[in-house]
Amino acid sequence: MDPKDVDVIAIETPFEGYFRVDRYHLRHRLHEGGMGAEISREIFERGHAAACLLYDPDLDLLVMVEQFRAGAYAARQSPWYGDDASPWLIEIIAGIIEEGEEPEDVVRREALEEAGCTVQEIELICHYLVTPGGSTESMFVYCGRVDASNAGGVHGLEEEGEDIRVFTVAPEDAFAMVVDGRIHNSMTLIPLYWFKEHRERLRAAWKHA
Repeated sequence: MDPKDVDVIAIETPFEGYFRVDRYHLRHRLHEGGMGAEISREIFERGHAAACLLYDPDLDLLVMVEQFRAGAYAARQSPWYGDDASPWLIEIIAGIIEEGEEPEDVVRREALEEAGCTVQEIELICHYLVTPGGSTESMFVYCGRVDASNAGGVHGLEEEGEDIRVFTVAPEDAFAMVVDGRIHNSMTLIPLYWFKEHRERLRAAWKHA
């Protein structure tokens, strides 16, 4: 991209609380040439995050979490969800990347805080934009080897309002949760689809490591 492809006229911050909302006034290059008219867009500035699918190749088990999500609760107000839609989501461990941190450091820290697991070998799956139409947030997703023999219970930091149930699940059961819609968030769907293709390779490489 040429810097001249986007002309930023002004940036305002109409809201700043737990998260921040910026308002961009800009013009951008058109596919058929020239610059378009000025547009105004509110952008949700949430920061960037890292997540990790925890896998024990010796037991052939995944370590997953379940927790309440305010956004999922609010989504129930739309016509696309019924009263049976739960705001408690089945996910993988994740956290916001703080200043001075690397994404891999985040998942190692969050694995301990959220699941009581130590990540050993680790492999990057992908880095993707979560909601590029209205947010800057991007997600680094990994798969990490752990010992799942004692995984379970409730974890999380009380001061952050976390109440995270940890459980283990066979990969086939996790795939079934994707098919029947019990898992329906991109942070978890993307690595599970990837894992389905790479499971045997990882198990061969990581087993008894």
